[in-house]
This record gives sequence, structure tokens and C-alpha cells, in this order.
Amino acid sequence: MGVVLSVLYFITYYLTPATVFGPLAAFRIELILAAIILFVSLPALMRSFIGKTPQTLALIGLAFAVLLSVVIGEHWPGGGVQAFLSFIPNAFAYFLVCLHCNSKKKLRVLVLMLVGICLFVIAHGANGTLNAPEGVSPNGEMTNPYVLAMGGGESVLYRLRGLGEINDPNDFAQLIVCTIPLVFIFWTPKHAAKNFLCVLLPVCALLFGAFLTHSRGAMLAILAMAVVAGRRRIGTIPSLLLAAGLFAGASALNFTGGRDISANAGSDRTALWGTGLELLKSHPLFGVGFGNFADYAGLTAHNSVVVCAAELGMFGLYFWALFLFPTMRDALAIASPEKVTEVQPVIIETARFPQMQANIEAIDKADVNRLGHLMVVSLTGFLVAAWFLSRAFILTLFLLGGMAEVVFEMALRRGMISPRLPLTRVLRNAGGLAITLVLLMYILLRTVNLMH
Repeated sequence: MGVVLSVLYFITYYLTPATVFGPLAAFRIELILAAIILFVSLPALMRSFIGKTPQTLALIGLAFAVLLSVVIGEHWPGGGVQAFLSFIPNAFAYFLVCLHCNSKKKLRVLVLMLVGICLFVIAHGANGTLNAPEGVSPNGEMTNPYVLAMGGGESVLYRLRGLGEINDPNDFAQLIVCTIPLVFIFWTPKHAAKNFLCVLLPVCALLFGAFLTHSRGAMLAILAMAVVAGRRRIGTIPSLLLAAGLFAGASALNFTGGRDISANAGSDRTALWGTGLELLKSHPLFGVGFGNFADYAGLTAHNSVVVCAAELGMFGLYFWALFLFPTMRDALAIASPEKVTEVQPVIIETARFPQMQANIEAIDKADVNRLGHLMVVSLTGFLVAAWFLSRAFILTLFLLGGMAEVVFEMALRRGMISPRLPLTRVLRNAGGLAITLVLLMYILLRTVNLMH
């Protein structure tokens, strides 16, 4: 029941309540669904591992940072409560994954859901993107909600997008990018036909969808994932050469819709990054308020680190880093063959409760390493795309974090990996990461300015 309700919750988030529930959406079905899930999750909460993860503390801290950013930054307690309530549904994803999607089979259900969401949007918007005049009304307005028209005159660029939280082409492209490596969870060695139908065909469809978004960030994220995915098999240098070849091929196919990828082409974004650092300088502790960056700069920051630091201050950026650091550390650990050991399958003593034996899922070292590697590649794609998007607090990040922690916990319970880092060490490293991210942005901006 928990898995089904969690999947329905995620589908509702990505496809909007109106798409999923139709006229019933007017009754705020999503809130009723959230309440039911919360009630169903209480028994699982008592035996879950989420209380042992630093990410739980990070999300609690982030929630308070969101609240305080508005209460202190705007002197508006009511607005702080609204910001808090808008953040919680996104953070809820981490807990739902850890509570209910805590096995390899359930992770596959989660990946299947993500693939289905992406293919649903692609199916509804591909024709309108490729044959845009068919989706344009006589007065020049787009009639297909899955297509965004940019520009004017003869230079109109039609881009595929989703609805709701993924109604921007770049946001939808980021979701596609994160999903592509996860599809390989269905890969089965020595089953060519099955792999072609269940893995290669969906990946090709997702790449086609990413192409229709014409997202420059998605293109760079895919190249980064190619390097990370290929480094272990073919080496770093060959992976970089492969990425260079993919870049040349994508450019020839007009992946970005004719928009350049250069410092000059991104000068508007770097200007916003500079504005974000100025806002952090003037509001260093709690920021200018959750969701308020555009009120100060006219546009959003187009960088998740900048938007988090500017809106929530160093207080909020610290807790964001506290979520990110252990997530990446644990994903890298389970992806490393050196850190994962092979153990004998768990055997139940005697047969007092023989039905329990069926509940033990067979997971070996190769499975853990493969799942860990897929999570590293997926998180890499998310973070590279997030460098060009103001999406520090979206559900996708917390969903991926939950998936990585589930795989780590599966290995930990089988004695295949060392325990999580001590909390004091994680707290210290998260602070270092937060400071490093701000310094990195500052150095990058200084370098770009010198180039101009």
C-alpha cells in the first residue's frame, strides 16, 4: 500500500493533480493523498533507518531555514508558514522512498514510474514540437501545453516541456537526464532482446525527449554522465574523448536549437550569479527569503547554489550541503568495488518462521556496485543540470537522495559496507562544502569577468 500511494504521490507532483485526477483536483485530492500516506507511513517509520541518516537532520534544518528566511528576511510570519508548507511536499519524497521503496524490486517500480512520466510528456508534446504550426491557434497562441514557443517571427524555437513543476523545458530536461542512467537498473546480462526492449529503446526515447527540450544544461549534463559512466570501463582519457565526440555530434544535430554554449552566450546568467552573491553579502545569515530571488534581481538565479545561498543565507546553504554531502558520499561508497565486500547470503535459523525467508531479497556485491554506480551517474546529471537551474529544493533531488540511501542501507544490513560516517564528521564536512561552493562561485565569476 505504501509503495502504491508513494508512486501516486510522485506522479501527481510531476503531472499535476488536474492531469491525474481530472475534475476531482478541485477538491485538493493531493492534500488528501498526502494525509493518507502520512497515516500509512507511521508503522513503517518505527522500524525505518531514516532516523540514523544525516539527511533527515538536513531536511529538518532546511525546513526551518525556509521558514526563518521569510520570517526574518521579510518580517512576515504568515509568509514564512506558507514557504514552509510549500517546501515540505518536496522534502517528503526522501522519507517516502526510504520508508516504502526499500528494496531492489521497489526501486525498479520507482524507476519505471519516472520513465513513464517522461514518456507521457514526450508522447503528448513531441508532435507539437516537431510540427509546431499544428499546435498554434489562428491568433498565434500555443494550444499544446507541452510545447513552449521562444522568440518571434521566423526564428521561433519550439521546446518540449512538462506541466506543473516541470513546465520549463530545462526542468523537464533535468528530469530526463536523471532518469536515463536509472533505466539500466533493468539491464540483465546475456539477455540481448530483453535489454533492447526494456533498456535501449526507452533510453533512445528519453534522449529524443531531451533533444526536443533544446536544453543546453541537459546537453552538458549528458556529456558529464558519459564521462562518469565510461571512466571505469574505458578510462578517463577515452571517456573525455568520447564526450568530445558526443558534443560534436550533438552540435551537428542542433541539440541546443541554435543557441551557443559559451561564456558570452551565458553572460546574462553570470550577471545573475553576481547579483546572487551580492544578496548573500547583504543578507548573509538567513538570506532574502525563500522564493524571493526574482523580486530582487528580476529573474531567478539559474544556479541552484546561488539561489539557495541568496534566498536562505549560509544557514540554509549549510543544511542543503548537509543533505548533499552524505548522499554523494554514500553513493560513491556503494559504487566502489574496493569498499563493498561480498558476504554469504543471510540464512534464517531453523524454520520457526519460514515465511520470513521469502522476504530476504538476494543482493550480491555486483548488484550493490551497479546500483551505486547508476546513482552516482544520475546524481551527476542532476547536479550538472542544476548548475544552470534554480532548482535547489525540488522533489527530484530528495527522491534521488532517498534512492541512494536505500541502496546503502541494503548493503549495510548485509554487512557489505562500513557504517555511515560519524555525525560530527558529516556536520564538519558539510560546513566545508557550503563554504567551498560559495568560494567556487566567486572564483568562477572573477574568472569570467577577466575573460570579458
